[in-house]
Amino acid sequence: MGALLLEELRAFTARLQCAEAGGDAGLGIDLLDAIEALKSVGCAVQAVITDNVATRTRADRKAAGLPRADWDRGIASQIALARRESPNRGGRHLGFAQALVHAMPHTLALLRLGRLNEWRATLLVRETACLSATDRGIVDRRLCSDPATLGGVGDRGLIARAKALAVELDAAAVVARHRTAVSERRVTTRPAPDSMAYLSVLMPVEQAVCLQATLGGDADSLIATGKSGGRTRNQLMVDLLFDRGTGRAAAGGVPVAVNLVLSDETLLAGGQEAAQLQGFGPVPAGIARQLVADAVGSGIEATLRRIYTCPQSGALTAMESRSRTFPKSLAALIDLRDRTCRTPWCDAPIRHHDHIRSHRESGATTADNGSGLCEACNYAKEAPGWAARPIHRPGRTHFIDLGTPTGHHYRSAAPPLPAAARESEVETLLITHLRAS
Repeated sequence: MGALLLEELRAFTARLQCAEAGGDAGLGIDLLDAIEALKSVGCAVQAVITDNVATRTRADRKAAGLPRADWDRGIASQIALARRESPNRGGRHLGFAQALVHAMPHTLALLRLGRLNEWRATLLVRETACLSATDRGIVDRRLCSDPATLGGVGDRGLIARAKALAVELDAAAVVARHRTAVSERRVTTRPAPDSMAYLSVLMPVEQAVCLQATLGGDADSLIATGKSGGRTRNQLMVDLLFDRGTGRAAAGGVPVAVNLVLSDETLLAGGQEAAQLQGFGPVPAGIARQLVADAVGSGIEATLRRIYTCPQSGALTAMESRSRTFPKSLAALIDLRDRTCRTPWCDAPIRHHDHIRSHRESGATTADNGSGLCEACNYAKEAPGWAARPIHRPGRTHFIDLGTPTGHHYRSAAPPLPAAARESEVETLLITHLRAS
């Protein structure tokens, strides 16, 4: 039955891929509605299957006599790979599925009927996470047993109703959840378009409101007194935040090391290939040159390190090092080559430098057998049934073949680095001729 359903799904997917927009606008709206319902049904089925995969995997490991600590290891990562998402998202999908299947049957039923979408179901799961299974079931029954209860209710209204019921059922749990949230306050950054970045601060709401009001009030004062320098209120708030957070003026530069990787042609000959800023991604060539010029002109210590790539593939082959400690240099080379965790669809920062073929299997400590992984992916890879091997191709892109306990395989390719100065036409023809011979 399972294999037959899989073939039917693949056949239906192939048919849906060939669908084209046509007919009048009314038909188009009906199609949108039907496809949205299909997505919700798919979400419900995915949740049931996800919970079954986890349950069967745990049962198999328990029967095999593995220690309890290994029963759950790597399950979320397998789910993430199947859904082409990061391991962090895989863990969320797993928790979401378990909550629906074991504690929120009415929410799951609405998903199956196409009356609730995945995002709104996720909000319900999130807002009831602090409750016991019994209380969670009560919220589920009150809000989702009748489809009309949430009919026409927006996301904010749904969150408000779920929060109100949670407080009514277990106020102490809600307070405890708040204390936990406060303990998890943090500052993070992520890339934004146009070579910008988002700085996010997770903090108690009263602190956030106070901080924004202070920055806004001070920006208004600068504008009112004619000291804004032509900057807008938003620009002033950002500059004030930077000044107070670093103790320096924005134009003075940042006393923190960053890895900006760019080709010699881009740096010295006006080339237009984008540079790579580690942790953020591509930076236009003109901006990269300006960053280098600003760093040199500001008196901040700036260092230049050469790295060597294959002219054809852009694969990293070596790196100049001022240190004689090989492991440290090797780790730096892997960081520059991989940029982020090498698990497919995971773009978390590199935390561990891992042997692809493990050391206990005589895996060498080399660049070819090394990979950068986040902490979660490295631990998942150690679970029973996982296997990885490097695909060695001298001078070519670094590949890893990752095998999961279910027998599925995924390939990970290192991203290309900015290339060195291009070959002349004669060099290109000569290389082509030599390869052909």
